[in-house]
Amino acid sequence: MIKVTGYAAKHSFSRLKPYEFEREEAGAHEVEIDVLYCGVCHSDIHQVKNEWSNTVYPCVPGHEIVGRVTKVGPSVKRHAVGDMVGVGCMIDSCGQCEACQCGDQNYCGSPNSWLATYNGPMLPTSKAGENIYGRDNTFGGYSNILVVKEEFVLKIPAGLRPEVAAPILCAGVTTYSPMKRWGVKAGDKVGVIGMGGLGHMAAKIAKAMGAEVTLFTTTEDKIEEAQKLGFKAVLEKDKKTFEELATSFDFILSTVPEKHDLNPFVKLLKRDSVLCVVGALEPLAPVDNMQLVLKRRSIAGSLIGNLADTQEVLDFCADHGIGPEIEMIRIQDVNDAYKKVEKGDARFRYVIDMGSLKEEIADA
Repeated sequence: MIKVTGYAAKHSFSRLKPYEFEREEAGAHEVEIDVLYCGVCHSDIHQVKNEWSNTVYPCVPGHEIVGRVTKVGPSVKRHAVGDMVGVGCMIDSCGQCEACQCGDQNYCGSPNSWLATYNGPMLPTSKAGENIYGRDNTFGGYSNILVVKEEFVLKIPAGLRPEVAAPILCAGVTTYSPMKRWGVKAGDKVGVIGMGGLGHMAAKIAKAMGAEVTLFTTTEDKIEEAQKLGFKAVLEKDKKTFEELATSFDFILSTVPEKHDLNPFVKLLKRDSVLCVVGALEPLAPVDNMQLVLKRRSIAGSLIGNLADTQEVLDFCADHGIGPEIEMIRIQDVNDAYKKVEKGDARFRYVIDMGSLKEEIADA
């Protein structure tokens, strides 16, 4: 066993604090990773506070992980000691169902679905009646060491700074995957609802695909920020501009992580176009179906991305010289960072320098 130190919440009302636990050493097909950086995702906050009513405590968050391989099992072929690698939202899936056989591990159809990097199976034993992974809880990247099956470990391209690559492992692939799925291409007009960690990354990716991008926001300050990044931006309360943009978008992506009225945006879609929701994982307000049928429009959803898409978006970002706007923080400041994310004050993605955890361990 390996002694590991992380930051964990032990209750829905508790702050993240240092927590010591053990991981099994790397098996035949596993790699051990020295964690260097870990992004802060809004879902980390939802999970720590049990806002989805599925949290397993103690909860060690973190699924935007970049580190260096320090040990490999004897049967590992994809990675070597010294490689810079990443781990996203998943660390295992059944590998046998139709979705997994098609390479869509993020839609694993097993009784427990996929095994999350933290918080155990997506469908826990209490709901599935069984646990094919034999692990009720998993501990994520807010820790100094990670051990993961080699096929769930991604390669960080040399053209990406490791700290910038971290949020791409969730925010990047979560926005890239649906744009790929619905064929966003050069010349398309793409709308992005929300200009947070996901939204600004979606806008950068869509622009790199050759699309014309418009960001929609409820915050006036973000209009100027969008323009600085080279994007058009529209306030959601600007009814006149919404009327002018009617029936003009090929694809719209909603990245807002909470309940949000989609009806004003449905009217912006062209015939046969799609509005895809990736931010909110909860019931949304009813949609006026008349607006859907009149133009054969669709509303869809998309969940993170599969392993192939994750590697693809890492390479895509490296090739196009893009990445998220990040602010580096020490792990000791993560609770304050959570508060800023919830208030909408983050610009735009916090990344934890895990060297700060190593310093804490050394001083203990």
